[in-house]
Amino acid sequence: MLKKVLQCFLAISVSGLLLSGCAESGTNNDTSSSVKTEQEDKTTGKGDVTLSIWAGKEDQEYINIVTQNFIKEHQNEANIKIEYSPVVEGDVRSALLGNVLKGPDIYTTTDGDIQSLVAGGAASPVVNSDEISSRNTKASIDSVTVYGTIYGYPVTADNGYFLYYNKKYLNDNDVKSLDKILRIAARNRKKFAMDWTSGWYIYSFFGQTGMRVTLGKDGTTNLCNWNNTKGDIKGTDVASALLRIGKNSGFENTKEWIQGMRRGKVIACVSGIWDESTIKNILGENYAATKLPTYTVAGKQIQMASFFGYKTLGVSPYSQHIEWAHKLADYISNEDNQKLRFEMRGQCPSNINASQTDEIIKSQAVSAVLKQSEYSELQRIGGNYWDPVAEFGTIMASGNTDGKPLQEILDDMVTKVKSSALK
Repeated sequence: MLKKVLQCFLAISVSGLLLSGCAESGTNNDTSSSVKTEQEDKTTGKGDVTLSIWAGKEDQEYINIVTQNFIKEHQNEANIKIEYSPVVEGDVRSALLGNVLKGPDIYTTTDGDIQSLVAGGAASPVVNSDEISSRNTKASIDSVTVYGTIYGYPVTADNGYFLYYNKKYLNDNDVKSLDKILRIAARNRKKFAMDWTSGWYIYSFFGQTGMRVTLGKDGTTNLCNWNNTKGDIKGTDVASALLRIGKNSGFENTKEWIQGMRRGKVIACVSGIWDESTIKNILGENYAATKLPTYTVAGKQIQMASFFGYKTLGVSPYSQHIEWAHKLADYISNEDNQKLRFEMRGQCPSNINASQTDEIIKSQAVSAVLKQSEYSELQRIGGNYWDPVAEFGTIMASGNTDGKPLQEILDDMVTKVKSSALK
């Protein structure tokens, strides 16, 4: 059945593309005819509507099923065709702002990019803000609200990370402390795995220390004080803690924790809900997930933090069928379709009712990401954050082999993070 649906969808997409091509190559007379057709549509209520959508390639099967249901539900109102393009959520901002007029009608993006998309004129305000607000969690609505206006339809509430672990080696008490995880891993010649080449994960060591990184009022430049030299916890304290962890034989700096688990080498790792099904299959009855542990810094136990965010649907203000674009975005983000997203993709709903189903409540990964969200912050950072922090993490993981003073390393990183995005 699914194969037939996919075949139908591909045929519809190609048809839509052919129609678009004809319209673009038309003359002025064709434009007049198009206007006339739009007028006729208002009279008959049954015109041609072609909508394009960008979403991750992993969502293709899900998007296909949902949009086919949407087409069927509205078949008496319009002849709707959907064009799908696989685009990574993290690439949407740059792709749209590079040519906002050539963007899709609807796109999936992360809440961290909403402010920039609004500033760049690439996001249309939702048309039923009261309803959208009432059916989704307050935090998810806040994440897509810019200057009091809602610019996105939240679809997930799980864009964060937490701890997966193997119960054969670690128990509920062990995983409360990173020190204990590392000791047990080293004793068993196993590894705790984490990616220190990513600023997304390195943030976890700074987030609960009183030091901050955030987006400035201009919406592009970062504010950062990770090189702080005063207070109970200084920047060099965090750097020293990272060096100690990096040198531990129970630690591995890697992106390949899944392969490590398959080989039986990795017994704990930091990742997100997207890895749940794979890790469950690998660990079987020994599978478990929970919030991140505490770690030792400046003689204190500090809870590891995380970035937390939401995936959302945006609508282009330049859509030729903007009312239908909003209808489709609203439909994809509703309660039933967020439940379906969880069933097909394992992604936690932002919809209040959808998040209360038994299957979601029983998910250890969902429980873990929600527990960790208490120690998280929305990702509000500019583009100049990523490379300097990745460089810093790599230096720490490698043991600072050049012997450069830690304060100097931190100062250099912060200067780059805070540099103007316009340079």
